[in-house]
Amino acid sequence: MMSWTEKYRPKTFNEMVGNKKAIKEIKKWIQAWKNGKPQHPLLLIGPPGTGKTTLAHIIGSHFSDKLELNASDKRSHDLLMNIIGEASTTKSLFNDNLKLIILDEVDGIHGNEDRGGVRAINKIIKESKHPIVLTANDPYSKKLQTIKPACKIITIRKAHPNSIVAFLKRICQKENIEADPKILRELAKRSHGDLRSAINDLEAMAKGEKKIGAELLEAGEKDVFPGLFDAIRAILKSKNIRHIKEAMQIDEDPQLLLEFTAENIPREYEKPHEIRKAYNHLSRADIFFGRATQTRDYIYWRYASEHIGVGVALSKDETYKKFTRYAGPGSFQFFGRTKTKRQIIDNLAEKISKKLHISKKVAITTFPYLKIILEDEKTAQEIRKYLELTNEEFKILKGKRKPSKIKKMEREDPPIKEKQTTLLQFK
Repeated sequence: MMSWTEKYRPKTFNEMVGNKKAIKEIKKWIQAWKNGKPQHPLLLIGPPGTGKTTLAHIIGSHFSDKLELNASDKRSHDLLMNIIGEASTTKSLFNDNLKLIILDEVDGIHGNEDRGGVRAINKIIKESKHPIVLTANDPYSKKLQTIKPACKIITIRKAHPNSIVAFLKRICQKENIEADPKILRELAKRSHGDLRSAINDLEAMAKGEKKIGAELLEAGEKDVFPGLFDAIRAILKSKNIRHIKEAMQIDEDPQLLLEFTAENIPREYEKPHEIRKAYNHLSRADIFFGRATQTRDYIYWRYASEHIGVGVALSKDETYKKFTRYAGPGSFQFFGRTKTKRQIIDNLAEKISKKLHISKKVAITTFPYLKIILEDEKTAQEIRKYLELTNEEFKILKGKRKPSKIKKMEREDPPIKEKQTTLLQFK
């Protein structure tokens, strides 16, 4: 079954959401090629989900042919030259003899498997007789340093929430789904300008529903890791391998994806054998992550990703037609609750380390001793002034003070063990 991101992917420039100025520049570029005036390649740069690949495909529809190298393919020097290099220097057999060459996510070239990839791209750009479109997520990537000067850079910006809401409304109308505009606006807000993310959210909420109510809105974890939840939803809700791999093209640590997937498997899968198979794949992925760390050969990450994505997805017999609230790992919730306190402690250790000329690690070990010293109020105020402590830092360092009555009793009455020892000695 086709996902909504594919089903409602814009086919023309008029259907695109936002980036009107960028589209105007792209149209001029196309027209120049049509008029026989070769142009520098287009480099579309912008965050994931802003429509770079969609724009590249729309540009391709204005030419007689197109050749695309997907981001998931290997991009070694030899492979690029064999596939793209030859095509870029030969004429097309159709119509105006111009074919569009698309190189997707060129900033993703990395490691030994892509050795010489950037060099090959620069060579293709220099020798090509055909229009070229490249896409990239990170404008500051070192991989683009030699590519950018040879290209016309078009910045693709995030969609405005109003534009996303309008697009979601059109989808609801075509799918005969009743949705409160407030809910659509909340989905647009949570997407942070990522239209693909908003569509994925809407599809998940609307599955099996004819009316979307506020109770179906997902918890606020999505605001922290927007890309991760799209990937998790694809893994747990789909069995379409292509859709899963596309959703996993996110700029996050793959080990983080493993933790989030592990947390949400029992929330989605209901049959014991499905859960067992899914966790077995995650354990294998964890082994590959360990091998990558030990050997520094990060090709093992690819094997790990296959187990996390395709392995977990195919562990279920059929997709579940239900809405599931996904959540981050329990450790993340704990760290989220204690974030403020941990930041105060870190700032406190920083101040002590600078004043006493010691490391932050050693500074933290002084906390118990300072706590004892600070019991004297006069000394406490002097130390507070010397270290320039805020109210919060001072409270953390002093800790919870015991009531004066308890302190007096402790001074007057020796501990019970000491009393027993004294009595034994007396006997």
